[in-house]
Amino acid sequence: MKGESFRNRRNGFETVDGGAAGNPAGGPKKKNGGKIAGIVIAVIAILFLASNSAYEIKEKEQAVLITLGRAQAVTEPGLHFKIPFIQQVKKVNTTIQGFTIGYNPDTNESDNDESLMITSDFNFIDVDFFVEYRYSDPVKVLYASEDPLEILRNISQSCIRAVISNYSVDDVLTTGKNEIQAAIRELILTRLEQQDIGVQLVNITIQDSEPPTVEVMEAFKAVETAKQGKETALNNANKYRNEQIPMAQAEADRIIKEAEAQKTERINEALAQVARFNAMYAEYIKNPTVTKQRMFYEAMEDILPGLKVIIESSNGSTQTFYPLESFTNPSGSSFDNGNSAGESSPSGGTGSSSAGGSPSAGNDSSAVGSNASAGNGSSSADGSSLTAGY
Repeated sequence: MKGESFRNRRNGFETVDGGAAGNPAGGPKKKNGGKIAGIVIAVIAILFLASNSAYEIKEKEQAVLITLGRAQAVTEPGLHFKIPFIQQVKKVNTTIQGFTIGYNPDTNESDNDESLMITSDFNFIDVDFFVEYRYSDPVKVLYASEDPLEILRNISQSCIRAVISNYSVDDVLTTGKNEIQAAIRELILTRLEQQDIGVQLVNITIQDSEPPTVEVMEAFKAVETAKQGKETALNNANKYRNEQIPMAQAEADRIIKEAEAQKTERINEALAQVARFNAMYAEYIKNPTVTKQRMFYEAMEDILPGLKVIIESSNGSTQTFYPLESFTNPSGSSFDNGNSAGESSPSGGTGSSSAGGSPSAGNDSSAVGSNASAGNGSSSADGSSLTAGY
């Protein structure tokens, strides 16, 4: 039956039972199963193509969209679409990253091949650096070089050694670190601009610098301690100077002011004496004899303090001439009118004296020519006796 059915189909005829005898299990069920499998495969293919046609760029990322070998940078974050199997996407991290030079950050051990350098004064020194960078152009990062990070490392080491060789070991260890870092950074930026590999240097810092051996390290520490002592001594000296200079200036100002005050006082005193002398000279021109007598009595008062001059007139009466007795205490001094020796009166022939205590000018007597001799009965307030005669 099966052979007949096959021959009929080959000759273009159909069997009477519609081929039911040749498909006893039922043909329509088999056809329905094939349709379901095709639908499932189509859905899976569509989902695969949909998932492969979209990609997301995060905030600190950039992407490179490759279309049949042609690269294009995609810098805007968010969801983007591409043609599956025709376009490819490669992402680049644009955050600031870093690497070390001269030591291993995991074990914190020094790498002498990278850290050991020579300075301008032919000293060896270990210097560790940390380099910070970021990818600025994702297309150049992927296609301008095979390994841009390795190129940056080699450029950094070359620039570091070139700059360190121009500085002394003291500068590298102490005061010249900032200047060295700035010089290295400028040199690396220049080299990266020439290479144009899509990498940007952010910063480079010296992590540590020290001599290669313990003995040299101790010697440098001693030198550094001495420098700090020097700075301390200089600061103390400057402090003392700043304290003493204002005090000295104040003392100098005080001395100058006192000298100027004494100068003004002496000038005024000299001017007063000149004015007094001129006044006395004017009076002397008017009455030479009286002025001479007055000057004589004043000189005698200065030479013999407390001296009293007793003048006896021609009629035998006596009178105190200089100094004048106090009107409030007329009995302050005593003398004996009757016991005075024969004194010569400086007055003229009348023997009278003026009311003010100044004797009138005589005919031929003067203060310079008067004679003072010790008497028997006349005594001054201090016990001395004086008689004036002519």
